[in-house]
Amino acid sequence: MTAFRALSTAILLALGLQPQATWAEGPLPQGGSYELTARLELPHLERWGVDKTTIVCLPSIRSGDELPIPVVSANNPFAKCTAANLTADGRKLEYDIVCPGRGAAKGHATYILTTETFSGRVAIVTGGKNMTMTELQQARRIGECGPAVLGSTAKF
Repeated sequence: MTAFRALSTAILLALGLQPQATWAEGPLPQGGSYELTARLELPHLERWGVDKTTIVCLPSIRSGDELPIPVVSANNPFAKCTAANLTADGRKLEYDIVCPGRGAAKGHATYILTTETFSGRVAIVTGGKNMTMTELQQARRIGECGPAVLGSTAKF
C-alpha cells in the first residue's frame, strides 16, 4: 500500500510540474498574425470546395460583441454581426453569430484552440433564402500583426 501511495504521489507531482498551455486572454486565440486556410462547403457540393489561404490579424484586445475569429469566405454576410452566447470549455470555444435585421444571416462557430493554432467549423444559414453552408478553418500563428502581413493568397 505504501508503494502505491508513493507512486501516486510521484505521478501527481510530475503532472503538476508539467508546463501548462496558457492563452494571453484565457480561451480566445492569442493576438497576432495568423495564416488561415478556409474552405466553404455547400451541401452535396463538397468536391467543389476550394481552399483559400489568407493572413488575418487577430487583435489582443477584443470588445465583448466582436467576432473572436472572422468568417473569411467571399461574400459572407457577417460584416455587421456580433458574437453571442460565447462559451469556453478548456480548449473548446463556441459562440453564435447574430446579425441585425429581420431575416438576417446567422451562424454557430465551434473551435479547438491551442496557444499557436486553431481549427473550427462555422455553420452558416443565410438570411431570406435559408441556404446552409459550412466554413472549415485551420490557422497557425505566424507572428505579430504589422503592415507586411496584409493581403491574401488562394491555393487551388
